[in-house]
Formats: sequence, structure tokens, C-alpha cells
Amino acid sequence: MQKILVVAPRGKMGRLIIQIVHERQDMVLCGSLAPKGRDYIGQDSGMAAGLGIMTGAPVYDDIDAAIMNCDVVIDFSITEVSQNILKKALEHKKPLVCGTTGFTEEEMKEFKTASEKIPVLYAANTSSAVNCMNKLLEMATKIIGPSSDIEIIEMHDRNKLDAPSGTSKEMGHIIAENLNLEFEEVAKFGRSGKGKRPDKEIGYHCVRSGDISSSHTVIFGMMGERLEITHHAYNWTCFARGACDCAKFLQDQKPGMYSTKDVINL
Repeated sequence: MQKILVVAPRGKMGRLIIQIVHERQDMVLCGSLAPKGRDYIGQDSGMAAGLGIMTGAPVYDDIDAAIMNCDVVIDFSITEVSQNILKKALEHKKPLVCGTTGFTEEEMKEFKTASEKIPVLYAANTSSAVNCMNKLLEMATKIIGPSSDIEIIEMHDRNKLDAPSGTSKEMGHIIAENLNLEFEEVAKFGRSGKGKRPDKEIGYHCVRSGDISSSHTVIFGMMGERLEITHHAYNWTCFARGACDCAKFLQDQKPGMYSTKDVINL
């Protein structure tokens, strides 16, 4: 039975991951980690998360105490917290699944460095369908990308902290790589003013509204036709389920940097 530690039990992803872990037969929740001083420290994680279930796993505010007995850490929190989680996972030699987005390039290098000593699975998106979409984008870009105007439209809830989303940036990187272009040189975030659309540009448009779970559309616009590849998530459960699949995959892996593609054999 795989023992899971979940970071941020009251986060939109943390609480769902706790529920999925509780429902699975091949893993058990050994605890959750919350910031110091919260009034629910010491409570059962399922109750603290508002799920109305008893998991038998307490909420900790001491990461060293929380991490000692787990097999894998799952972290969907914020960048500042995740950086500390990474350091502690490395210190305690624990595999880490991280789905937090919004890191700088320098911060991402820390994950790569840590992966030389522990298994690290970083995933901007843990949905198997989104990763299938990424494969389709790779195929479409190779076939029609050079003759297309490529635009990415992504939608999320009003509380999402980073824009563009990590998922849409990953899509942009896939497209740029298959066009033999540098993402940083061709990505255009938003558009205003006058002038013809430049060639070799990947346009980004971000929507933050209400409780939209996740929506990504990539448009390949050509003369007289267009191809759209879209993924809609109706809620966040698919990402929580995918995160648990990632944790199960990671336990028996050697140190290295992994992604959801490794989990679903893409």
C-alpha cells in the first residue's frame, strides 16, 4: 500500500487528491501538510479538507514530521511553498509529484538538479486527455504548422495566479520545437494596436472568469480553412486522478525527471 502525503489539503487540487487517494485500493493517505498556525492543524485531513470523510491521516504543519513516513509527496500549491517542498523531498530522499505552475526558468532548473538524486515528476497538467492533445499538436504542427497562423486560447477560473497557464506554455513549447523555432522569440502574449499579424508567431490569449476549470484551444489558421484542437475539463477531478496515477508510477522509478507522458506511455 503506497503512502501518500498531500500538500495544501484545502486547496482546490489538494482536497480532491485526498478524496481520490481515500477511494483507491492501492494507496493510503498518511497525512497532509498545511501552513503553520492554521486552526485545523492536527485534525483529520478528510475533515479539514471539507470532504466529510475520516481518513485516519492528520494535518501537519511540520514538514519534516509529515514527510518521514510517506512514500511519495504530491504537491499542487504555490511556487513559494513548492520550492520548500522540493528541498525537503530532496533532503529526505522522497519521490515528488509537483503540479504547481508559475515557476521561472531558474526555479525549474532546481527541479532538474534535484532529479539527479530523487525521482521527480513535474506536470503542468496531469490529465491523460491533455497529454493526448499534446501528441496531436505535435502531429498537426509537423504537417500543417509551417503554413498556419497558430493561436492559443486558454481559460481558467478567476483565482488562478499565473497567466498564461503552464499547460498552454507547454503546448507552445511543443509547437515551437516542431517548427524549429525558439519559443521565447515567437510567443506573443496578447495583441493590441494596428498592424498585420507577423508570420512565425504563436499568439496567446488568456481568459480568467468565474469557476472555469480549464479550457485550452489551439487554432491552426490557414487560407480557406482552420483546424482547432480543444480540451475542456468540466471540473478538476481528472487532474486529481491523474496526479494519483503519477504518484503510483513514480514510487518504483530511479532518480530522474519524469512527466505525465511517461505515465501513459506516450
